[in-house]
Amino acid sequence: MFNQFRQFQYNSYRTARNYFIQNYNQLINLEKYVLEEVFNSVHQNLAEIIANYNEASYLYPFWQNYPPEERGRQPIGDQYPWLEVAEHTIGDKLPRLLECNFEISDVGLPTGSDLRLVISNYRISQITNDVTNSCWLFLEIKSVGPRDDQDHAVMSHNQISGSGRWEVFSDGISNDIITATGKRANHPFYCSLPPIYILSDGLIVPVVIIIVKPVYRMLSLEGNDDGGQPLSRISFASVPNGLLLHEQPHYLMNFPDLFFPGKDEMKKDPRKRRCRVSFEILSRIDSWRFREIDC
Repeated sequence: MFNQFRQFQYNSYRTARNYFIQNYNQLINLEKYVLEEVFNSVHQNLAEIIANYNEASYLYPFWQNYPPEERGRQPIGDQYPWLEVAEHTIGDKLPRLLECNFEISDVGLPTGSDLRLVISNYRISQITNDVTNSCWLFLEIKSVGPRDDQDHAVMSHNQISGSGRWEVFSDGISNDIITATGKRANHPFYCSLPPIYILSDGLIVPVVIIIVKPVYRMLSLEGNDDGGQPLSRISFASVPNGLLLHEQPHYLMNFPDLFFPGKDEMKKDPRKRRCRVSFEILSRIDSWRFREIDC
């Protein structure tokens, strides 16, 4: 099975990669369209999302003796990890909301973002001049509280697409190394997603990466003795496809500080080290690449 479709995937991939390098505006327009659809799906169902999200605080008596496990370095202990609340009330809900405008396939893949959906409709066909009617939406949920509410998101190697070079038939796809550039130090970032997939049925599927970042309040910090962690706002960010980063229009050359060092220790395997993606730089690339909804 591993090599059953390799020959036609190799040929189709190289053709599709060259096409989207030459017609990179189609990738940009595709990313803009998909982000708009995700944003609108959340905005139009915001009341339901807020109610479901905030219910986790009201249900405190049912889990107070079995709280979620602390995450991060040296947690203070006065707040509860809320990532799974966001994943279930927003992440798990999004496929159902997107079904209004897309056909959705849960195509298998051994690694990637929290939510991986092949979405298809006629509008994608229009955007790509009928090269494909689909894209692979990699959607990452990054829930934070007021202490971690910063203008970036931490991303793993399997959440960013790269240059996607496939020169030798037998070698498969590999990505150029990205330099995560910080003020004091740099480190290599080994992104592992290709910019395009070719499915076994021949479907060409460019990758679209979107970050959804719910931010919750801590009522205990606002003088409310009862506590609670209600939803405050939701941020949305579109990370450019790897071809846009490395080829045309070569965002990495024009915006070298888009990726900067993550919070992993130096002793961690370099291939697994994370990086941060700057929302401020994304906004400079295109104003639509970062949006927010107040709750």
